[in-house]
Parts: sequence; structure tokens; C-alpha cells
Amino acid sequence: MFKSFKISLIAACAVGGLSSVAMGQDTITAAQAQSSDNKITGTIPLEVLAELPFMQSPRISPNGMKIALALGAGDTLSYGILDLAKPGSPPQIFAKSATYKEGGDKEIGSWRWIGDDNLVFTLSSRENLFGQRVDIGRLVGFNVKTGKTTPIAWDNATGNASTILHHFKGTNEILLSRQTNKYGTERFFLPEVVRVNIETGKIIKVVEMPNPIVGAWAADSKGVIRMGFGGDGDSGKDRMLYRSGQGDTLKTVQVVVDKDFVGKGIRPEIFLEEPDQAIVSTNEAGYNAIYKANLKTMQLGEKLFSVPGYDAGGAIADKLGTKVMGYSYATDRLKYKWTDGRLAEIQKLLHEQFGAGNVTLTSFNEDYSRIVFYVANSSQPGGYYLFDTNSGKMSVVGWAHSSIKDAQVNPVKMIKYKASDGLEIEAVLTMPRLRANTKNLPVVALVHGGPYGVRDYANYDDWAQTIAEQGYVVVQPNYRGSGGYGTEFVKKGRQNGFGTRMQDDVNDVIDHLAAQGIVDSKRACIMGWSYGGYAAARGAQRDPARWKCAIAGAGVYDLPMMRAYDEKYLGSFGAGYLAKGADELSTVSPARNTDSKWSPILVAHGVRDPRVPIAQGRTLVARLKSSGKVKGTDYDYIEQPRNGHYSNFFTKAERIEWLGGAANWLSRFNPAYVAADSDKPASVDQRFVKAK
Repeated sequence: MFKSFKISLIAACAVGGLSSVAMGQDTITAAQAQSSDNKITGTIPLEVLAELPFMQSPRISPNGMKIALALGAGDTLSYGILDLAKPGSPPQIFAKSATYKEGGDKEIGSWRWIGDDNLVFTLSSRENLFGQRVDIGRLVGFNVKTGKTTPIAWDNATGNASTILHHFKGTNEILLSRQTNKYGTERFFLPEVVRVNIETGKIIKVVEMPNPIVGAWAADSKGVIRMGFGGDGDSGKDRMLYRSGQGDTLKTVQVVVDKDFVGKGIRPEIFLEEPDQAIVSTNEAGYNAIYKANLKTMQLGEKLFSVPGYDAGGAIADKLGTKVMGYSYATDRLKYKWTDGRLAEIQKLLHEQFGAGNVTLTSFNEDYSRIVFYVANSSQPGGYYLFDTNSGKMSVVGWAHSSIKDAQVNPVKMIKYKASDGLEIEAVLTMPRLRANTKNLPVVALVHGGPYGVRDYANYDDWAQTIAEQGYVVVQPNYRGSGGYGTEFVKKGRQNGFGTRMQDDVNDVIDHLAAQGIVDSKRACIMGWSYGGYAAARGAQRDPARWKCAIAGAGVYDLPMMRAYDEKYLGSFGAGYLAKGADELSTVSPARNTDSKWSPILVAHGVRDPRVPIAQGRTLVARLKSSGKVKGTDYDYIEQPRNGHYSNFFTKAERIEWLGGAANWLSRFNPAYVAADSDKPASVDQRFVKAK
């Protein structure tokens, strides 16, 4: 079967059978025409680089005839459905970001098919209820045939009412975990489990009433509630309850206190059909790995999957939810190992066609006869393809970036370096493709958020690409505390790391690149968002002689203020993720140390930020001013009235304002080209084109 399948696949590609099933897409202007080797020959304007992702997160329907996805044409995201039976037809739009953004800080999150005609998507926000920060989640149903949207079980819902635990196959019914006010104020934030019809939005029956120690539920493949999870934000105790089957009593099987915030404990992923057996993940051996385990006794069995030197991601269940069909993991990039023979063979064949590591199987229909996959190397935004495994035919669904498409942009790779204390660290390096000179270049350290448990990968990154297009080297260090490198690496970030050793790691990567002659360490700036915004401000305050400038977005600048804010939401234990004590927090808080010399800093913040309040940005700016710093010279400030913290809150206009502001700040204090550069362009129009 697979031999003939392989021939038909390669034949389809060789004949050029990549027909488009998506909307028509604009191309880059004539000045950015692509050459025959798929490289862009001219500069790319900021307006192009700042475009929203044209296509993302496609989900194919069970019968394989429709694809639901996010579309970034215009200023904001839209969410629509492509009808594969009508190639070239416009998508059926079921929601728009702007609609919910104007109604408040609501973000459209995930979406999934419930049968072939119904789609369910989530709305989420973080709001203040009775003086407490609460994550609000709601489900909305969309019927493809009627075009009708239906709120699902919104009546009496309080906080999160958007967690789908199970879909009863062949029906329009789901199990939904939701917080409700039906049981009085004491159980206001404790979830019940209800069976709901998504077409009517009505509750059929209550399956599980709130439990005083359960904050989340889990169901098996038959829709039986098997587990409950609870946590105490003040004591730090995380509890897991389990029962073998319907009607059994829930019993506590695990209690952990994760004082190092490393994800301690056993985490169930798939309930197997064998009694009490499950697929679980745990990092108890130092790195996250996948095991078979007995949930009744919490005894680990056979280790099924691990990755030397890195954390394994998780197990991927089959359509029935009872077997493992693969595992996710990451080294330099996100990857998958398929244990299902058919999927493993398909991935192998696609890697042969598009290059090893460049293909990700994204979504499957019910019988795996139609597969949506994503193709991109580390220097491409890439695109989504549809593969019909029966006919061997492939077709382009659409590009992640409608103008750049599958062109090679600024080259990206993962490097390793030694920190000043000897710790080996990985970093993503993006080199400016337009520089004739590749030595002693200006550099921007782009610091990721989090900080703990998050990392950067050797992929196309629109912010890094925007900076590199101007002529800068961009480096994104996975400093200690970053995720994916085992528990000890995270602990090293928490042990006097916040604003100190973690900050040194960012400094050290600049010295490493300078020692190799790639960058000029005297022409370095630091930039970031969220924790990266904090790191940029801390760098400007702590190491002004090192950084020519800093660009800080949505950062935490007064850490004691943030801890007090977080305690109402995360509890006294949960709020301790930042650092150990208030004295240490003050010492490493940029906003509490503004009297000394600083690097020139650009600060940006969204008024609607649901994670880091606007007070953080305003406080830093006010204290810089009170310390005698001059606006426009020592600092500047961009406040975006409608923007939030996360990517879906960014409109194209906001992206241009943020990235354009960063471009201007860099050009002013650390120009990409100076007189001594042998590759300095003859005229400005050969340079990066800034937004007006």
C-alpha cells in the first residue's frame, strides 16, 4: 500500500499538483520580487513584516470537507471555515477579534469540531470579580449550515465555563466543566460537570456537582469522570483525586508542593482501556518523560518516550482517546514522533519531499484520509497544505504570511554558548540577509517572556525578522529558567536568577558572539515583551554601559507591586514565582532604581493588558521622569489604548506602532549602519522602510 502511495505522492508533486484551495492573496511589491531560488531580492517594508499571520491553527472537520482556521487579512484576525468542495470560494466567517475586543478584553482562543456541521470556539478574558482577578471563559457554538451562533451553558456561569471534557461521538452533546453560582458563594469558583447540547446551548443534566477541593475535572474516553485536581494558592499544595470507574469514590492519590515551580508530580495524559492504567508524564528523573502508570497506586511502569538533554512534550491520543499515536518534543524546533505506523510513514515521505524537520502534521480527519500539514524551514514563515492520502494529491491551503509566502528570509539557526559561570545555554541566531559584511555587526538581544517554562525555537519569528531586516544580528537566548531543558535548568533560574544571573546570561551571549567576530559588543541593544520587557528595563538600569538602548514592552518593573497584585489572584504561595522575598524584589525592580544612569529606553504598554496591569508601565515612566530623565531623550513611551498582553490582542496598526517605534529607537541610538561599515548602503531607500 505504502509503496504505491509513495509513488503517487511524489508524482503529484513532480507534476506541480499544488492547487490552491484558499483565497487569493496579495504578493510583495515589485521591489520585493522573489528570485528563482526562492529568496527575496529587495528590502521588505515594515508594513509587510507587521502583517498579522494570514493563516493559523487549521482544524479539519471529521469528514475532511471543511477547515476552520484563523485568518489575518486586514487589521484584525477573523475566524472562518474553508469549504474544500468549493475551491477558491471565500471563507465562511464565524467570528472576528474586533467584535469581541470592542466589547471588552475578550480573546478568541481554541476551536474544535463537534461533528461535521458544528464548531465550538472559546472566548476568554481576565476580569475583576468582587476584588479578585478571575479568568473568564465561555463557549460559543457555530452551525455551519445555518450560520447561527449559540452561547453554550452561559446561564449562571461565573468564571471559567469553557473546558470540554468529552464529546459523545455521533451526537451534538459534550461534557462541560464550568464554574457557576448555583451552589452559593462558597462554591462560586468550584466547577460542576454538565452534559450540554451545543446546538441549543442547553444543559441536559448535571453529571458532577462541585467538590470543595476540586478545581478541575478529567474524563475518560467514555465520558466517565475519573479525576479531580485541586490546588491551594497559599499553601502551594496540589492535590490529585482518582477513581477506577463510574460510581467509585474519589480518593486522593497525590499531593505535591512544587516549591521550585518546575511542574513537579505525575500528570495523567491518556486513560487506557486496561483497569487503572494510563499514559502519564513526569519530570521526576530530571527531564520530562512519558510513562505508563497505575493511577490507583501512582506507580510508574515502563518508560515509553524521552529525549536526551531535553524535556519530552506529551503523548498524543488517537481519535478514540484510548491509545498513543505519537509524542511531541523539541530540540532546536518543535517535533513529533509518530508511533502510529501510517502517520509515521506519511511523515517520512513528506520529510523526503520537503526536508527533514520541515513538516508538521497539524490536523487529521476521522479516518486519517485527509491531513493538513505545515511546511517551513527555520527561515520561512511557511504554509499549510492538504494531503489526500487515498489519491496522493496535495494542495496548498494557504500561507502563514500572505506576502512572503514560502520565501527564504533572514537565516535562522540554533547556537550554543557558555555562560560566564560555565553553564551551557542555547540561543536562536537570526542573521541579516542584506548585509554584505558579516563581521562586527550591530546586535539586538530579543528576550522571551515567561520567564520560567518558556523558550524560543529556531523558527521564523516576525519580531526577529523585522529587526534583522534593518541590518541587525538578532539573538534570542534561552537563559537559565527557560523551559524544555530539565528541572535543574529551571531551578538555576530561580536560584538568584531573576534580574541577576538570568540577566548575565543575556549579557554573556553578546560576549560570545563578539568573541567570534560576528557582532560588535559596543553596538548592542536589548528588547523584549512581558518578562522580556522587564529584562530590557533591568538591562538599561543595571548595565547601561553595555546597552546602547533598550526597548521594553508590557514588562513588570515594580516587582513588590506585582506580587501584591498577584496574591489576590494566585495566592501567597503562587505569587512567589517571581523571586524569594520582598527585599530581593525591590533590589531587582527597575522602577525602584531610577536615579542612576540608564540606557535610553522606549517603554510600551497596552491599557487593556490582562496579565501585567498598565500601572506597571505608567509607574516606570513616572519614576523615570521624577528622577530627572528627559522624555524623548532618556526615555519615551507608547501607550496603546486597546491593546492587551497576548498576541491576539495586537491589531496590525498596533504591531506597526510597536515595531516601528522600536525601529526608530534602534536607528536613533544604535544605527544599523555607521560610516565605518564597508557595506553601508548608498541611499536610504536600500534600507529598511519604516512606517509613517
